[in-house]
Amino acid sequence: MTEGLTKAAARNIFYGGSLFFFLLFTALTAHSHWYMVNKSTDKAGLTESVELGKHVWEKNMCINCHSIMGEGAYFAPELANVWERYGGHSNPEGARMALTAWMRAQPTGAPGRRQMPYFDLSDEEMTALIDFLEWTDSIDDQNWPPHPAG
Repeated sequence: MTEGLTKAAARNIFYGGSLFFFLLFTALTAHSHWYMVNKSTDKAGLTESVELGKHVWEKNMCINCHSIMGEGAYFAPELANVWERYGGHSNPEGARMALTAWMRAQPTGAPGRRQMPYFDLSDEEMTALIDFLEWTDSIDDQNWPPHPAG
């Protein structure tokens, strides 16, 4: 019996291990995709208004200052749970009015504070953006953000 690995044995271990981990990676990726599509996302609540709200979010580049579920900039508050923070679960109309008033009142002009720019959103765009934020709050984000204030 020879000492150590032969070239053929080392090659077989390399190719076998590479194939095993490639298959494992593929299976985990497929499972993650399946989980996001079927379990964690509220497909029933994904309406045309929510879709328009996502377009408003992208058109106005809100992600340059805000983050949703940790994705985006950290200049302004996390918005994945803004619906909850504004009391949307217990008082949806109050939360809608408060979010609309907050966005329409920007910039506040408070000295020494970061200022959100004014976006001249139509009523339809404002409603759609709030619908998008409400829908985002319904996603199973596995307790993100860790602090209620975002």
